[in-house]
Amino acid sequence: MPAAQVRDLLVDLLPRMTGQKDEFRQVEDYINALEDKYVPVQTLDFLNLAMGGDWQMLFSTNRLGIPNTKLRLRELVQRIDTKNLNGTVTNMARWDLAEEVPGVFDCSGTFSVKCDYGINQGARMNIDLKDHVLELARGSRVPTDVEGLVGMLSGAMPSEMFDPNELAMDTTYLDEKIRVVRLTGSRLEGVRNVFIRSGAVEVSPTKN
Repeated sequence: MPAAQVRDLLVDLLPRMTGQKDEFRQVEDYINALEDKYVPVQTLDFLNLAMGGDWQMLFSTNRLGIPNTKLRLRELVQRIDTKNLNGTVTNMARWDLAEEVPGVFDCSGTFSVKCDYGINQGARMNIDLKDHVLELARGSRVPTDVEGLVGMLSGAMPSEMFDPNELAMDTTYLDEKIRVVRLTGSRLEGVRNVFIRSGAVEVSPTKN
């Protein structure tokens, strides 16, 4: 099966997953098939061109924390700005918070995890965490417990997105639509993340 067909099957399945074991096995099979077919980009210039930009996270093999009913994550995006062998990675969560009245999400904003990276072998990106930045959307109510909000975000985001310090990312598949990353380091070894280029494909969980 061509890589593009495997990719399309993966992108179709991920938004419709219901947590069944056979679904996770199928995702693993698709990821393995893509990695087997992948021919790494041969030059740094082409890698940077293909890798740079905004990537929406679709899936992580890392187990997520227990969701909090007060917090709603609308989107997780990884922004890569390249510059030769170095650059920046920003993991951004768009969130809504119902702090006082259940179901009334009157606080909203973004939470950004800002990092530097360096490439020292192949396409491996070594990550160095620099800062966490919480910003409110225009017109949002100001949360009364900011520390509690950050704690909820920590529990809701994959840990590699919230605290990627001292992790390295290997790009194991990359095309014009999706990117698969394998994490390596002292923790989260072997975890896979699947990203889709923002705007590349309309992702609908109700698609038949």
